[in-house]
Amino acid sequence: METKAIRVFLFALLLIAAPFLQVARGQSDSEVDTSETVEESSDLGIVGEDVQDFGDGNFSPAPGVDTICVFPKNSAKSVNAGEETELLVGLKNDGESSLNVIAIKASVHLPFDHNLLVQNLTAQTFNNGSVPASAQATFPYIFAVSKFLQPGTFDLVGTVYYEIDQQPYQSTFYNGTIEVVEAGAFLSIESVFLVTLGFALLVLLGLWIHGQIQHLSKKTKRAPKVEVGTRATDASMDEWLQGTAYTQSLNKSSKKKK
Repeated sequence: METKAIRVFLFALLLIAAPFLQVARGQSDSEVDTSETVEESSDLGIVGEDVQDFGDGNFSPAPGVDTICVFPKNSAKSVNAGEETELLVGLKNDGESSLNVIAIKASVHLPFDHNLLVQNLTAQTFNNGSVPASAQATFPYIFAVSKFLQPGTFDLVGTVYYEIDQQPYQSTFYNGTIEVVEAGAFLSIESVFLVTLGFALLVLLGLWIHGQIQHLSKKTKRAPKVEVGTRATDASMDEWLQGTAYTQSLNKSSKKKK
C-alpha cells in the first residue's frame, strides 16, 4: 500500500510541476532571443529626456515599415503597479528611404471598451533613432502604470512615431492585454508551486496515517467470547468440541462439584 501511495504521489508531483517547467523554459528562450536583438542594435538610437505630446497627431503608417513588440524576461506580460516595466520595439524598414524614430508612447484602456482611457503613459523620445533602408533596429520603451491601479486585465496600446523625408508617420506596435498585479504581492509562480507541493505532502501523510490506523485496527479484532460457569471460552471453540469426550468429561466434573 505504501509503495502504491508513493507512486501516485510522484505522478501527481510531475503533473503539478510540468506547467512551471514549461513556463521557465519559455522565459529562458525569450531571454536568449531578446538578448541577441539588443546586442545587434544597441548602438541605434539615443534615449532623450524631453517628453512631447503626440496625442493630437493622427498619422498613417508608412508603407514598407513593420513593427514588433517583445516583453523581455516577461513572457506572461505581467506588469507590477507602480514599478517600471521594459518592452522592446522592433522596426524593420523595407522602404527606399531611411526613417527617423521620434518617440514611443503607450496608453492603458479598459479591455471591453478602448474609448474608456485608464492612463496615458509617458512618451519616450529619441535624439538619434535613424533606421536606414533595408535595415532593422530595436528601441527600448520603459513605462510604469499607476500604483493605485487595481490589479486585473487591461489593454495596452503602444505607438511609435517616426519621420521619412520629413513626413510624419505612426505605427501601432502593440495592441493587446497585460496583467496588472499588485507590487510586492505574496503569491508568485514559485510560491504557488511550494504551497501546492506542501499541500500534496500533507495529503500523502494523512493517507499514510489513515492506512496505518486501519491496518492496526484489523489486527486487534478478536472473536467474541462467552462465559461458561466461571471460565471464559470462545464460542467458536464450544461449537467444535460439543459432543466430544472432552465436553462429556467437563459435564461429569461439574456434576461432581454440585
